Amino acid sequence: MSSVPFSDDKTILKNDKQVTPILCQGLNKPQRTKALGERSKAVWRQEFMVFLGNVGVLGAGMAVALPSVTLDQLTDVNESFHLTVDEASWFCMSEELFSKKIGDREIKSPYFLSPSASINTMACPLGGLLVGYLLDRVGRKNTILVTHITGVLGWALLASCTMYSDRTTILIQMLLARFLSGVMIGLCLSPVGVYSAEIGLPRIRGRLILGTSIGIAAGILFMYILGYFIRNNWQLIAIISTVFQIITTLCVLPMPETPSWLMQKGQLEKARKSLKYFRGLNMNDIAYCEEFENEFNQIKRNSEISRNTAQTESLLQAICAPEVYKPLLIMIGFFGVQQCSGIVVVVVFAVQIATAAGVSTDPFLCAVMVGVARIITTLFMSSLFERWGRRPAGMFSASGMTVCMLLLALSGWYPKAFARVSVLPAICIVMHIIFSTMGLLTLPFFMISEVFPQRFRGTASGLAVSLGLLASFAVVKLYPSMVIVMGTAYVFAFYGFISLVGVPYIYFLIPETRGRTLLEIEEYFRTGRMVSLDQVLEQNLERGECKELFIKT
Repeated sequence: MSSVPFSDDKTILKNDKQVTPILCQGLNKPQRTKALGERSKAVWRQEFMVFLGNVGVLGAGMAVALPSVTLDQLTDVNESFHLTVDEASWFCMSEELFSKKIGDREIKSPYFLSPSASINTMACPLGGLLVGYLLDRVGRKNTILVTHITGVLGWALLASCTMYSDRTTILIQMLLARFLSGVMIGLCLSPVGVYSAEIGLPRIRGRLILGTSIGIAAGILFMYILGYFIRNNWQLIAIISTVFQIITTLCVLPMPETPSWLMQKGQLEKARKSLKYFRGLNMNDIAYCEEFENEFNQIKRNSEISRNTAQTESLLQAICAPEVYKPLLIMIGFFGVQQCSGIVVVVVFAVQIATAAGVSTDPFLCAVMVGVARIITTLFMSSLFERWGRRPAGMFSASGMTVCMLLLALSGWYPKAFARVSVLPAICIVMHIIFSTMGLLTLPFFMISEVFPQRFRGTASGLAVSLGLLASFAVVKLYPSMVIVMGTAYVFAFYGFISLVGVPYIYFLIPETRGRTLLEIEEYFRTGRMVSLDQVLEQNLERGECKELFIKT
């Protein structure tokens, strides 16, 4: 056997040519060194703090699902205290069977919502507006704390309302409790996401921001489980929820404020300690770390630019800036497509739609199954967003929702042809929820934490969420009227069409933010070009925005 000589650079000399052995191929490639904020200790700290912030978000999900598990008892005339139909419509959107004759056609539907608006859903947009004010003024951490305290007050008022003997007093306290719960729901949708975006690096930002969606889905599931085991004691459910919300409020206390917000307020030493914590360093360590100092100075420069700009521009000037109005209009439109695609209608009326289609099962068990499907899908979304990107996931989600809605419409138009597949409506509902969770349901709330500039992030995200919640209320409120005028099948076809519109909307208007820093995203909306962070800093320097700051540092 002839030997094959090796050269000094570990390649094989074969026929006077250097060939790299298969086992050695790729060994000389430079290994990617993990950034400071992507190392295990730093990631653990970021994930743990985001978890502490999001565990209280479960209370909002529980408040959303509360009527589903308590309304039967609250409207039971055999109970010592019960709500009338009109009172129940203020406590939540009540459902009752109705029929209406249009021409020669009599329509029966179990999805009727009473004309009175739920005080809970009316309060949600108010929470969205409040969060915009609080985020920029009291900070990310304190906004999360205010959100959870509002939840504690709402649950505590509901749990203690039966202490009174006067019926009117009980009713007023119940409605006040639901109003505060609605404010909490509106408040909770963006603060932890903004907090997550500001403490994490681009490679792990997705999994951090998605925690809010997981928290809401888990809260809804938790309330369904409580309702499954505790079916005739709404006071006990309210007490358990109150205790849980108090514990989650205490969890917020150890959370550090984000370095970006502290820096923008001029609190440099606190910002340095916060950034050290989130990058896995000892906060009291005075040793010099070049990577840390570079990131710290970068945040400092960006905060200085944001602070100087905020001091010299009015609210109207801020809104007219392209890096503000462009993402704001895009996200408002995104929320409009999201809500008009029927997402909330399917979530709210999933059991009723399936029941009307002939699928009989325990409503509570069906609700639990829907909740499990949502949370399992949400858990996989972080890896999906980071592997596929935001836009492909959104387009895939909208396409799947379109197919589900059109199948529901076809089963209504041609009932005989679909009679052999009696479980098709239930399958379409579950798949619609899965597809929506994969993108269109979660993506707008996900992206409001990424697309707005630092100086206007709180206000803009709060405004976008508030308008999204108003659209949600309008769509759910109009659903019964649309069923009467158009028929259920045509309503589903309409939702399918809007979902289909979402595909080109996402493709042409939604930017891909995967792997991009917040400063790079801001520059994209300002100039229309996606450039690297170094180029952003160079352009800022050319514009003279940070010349003085570069001299100082």
